[in-house]
Amino acid sequence: MRLVIAEKPSVAQSIAAVLGAKSRHDGYLEGGGYIVSWCFGHLAELADAAVYNADDAKWTLAALPIIPASFRFIVRSEKQKQFDILRELMRRESVAEVVNACDAGREGELIFRTVYCLAGCSKPILRLWISSMEDDAIRSGFQQLKSGRDYDGLHQSALCRAKADWLVGINATRYFSLTYGRTLN
Repeated sequence: MRLVIAEKPSVAQSIAAVLGAKSRHDGYLEGGGYIVSWCFGHLAELADAAVYNADDAKWTLAALPIIPASFRFIVRSEKQKQFDILRELMRRESVAEVVNACDAGREGELIFRTVYCLAGCSKPILRLWISSMEDDAIRSGFQQLKSGRDYDGLHQSALCRAKADWLVGINATRYFSLTYGRTLN
């Protein structure tokens, strides 16, 4: 059986209709040899500064720059239920492969891989790369699935971008706010 993970519920429903996954469950659809589930966009995100160092909860110029030794992703409480569903689906013995059906691009790669890694999954990844949600495009995409390894570089670039955004965002916002007495939005 294949587990297909889409970026959004609406995309998952379109894919499930084409694959014959018609049986509805809490957080996924199943049938035709497929389980189709979804993230809600970025299901996990880089942790706040205070998670790395409790002293960084208080904004001071002396604490800058904030550069964690290693970055951690967390799942916010409002998204925990769907993450738990995905993790349990990935752990099913009947699931042999996981299909990344998140958006075709850098962010879609990051969204999927972050959940996959946080869930501790090591099953083979296949990549669905389509830009149309038409039934024919979905069918064609599933006939041309590629190895997830082919997209490792894309994942690394997305991860680098996310970390760079975090570093610049947290440090520049705090520096500007503390120096000029205004928040940077």
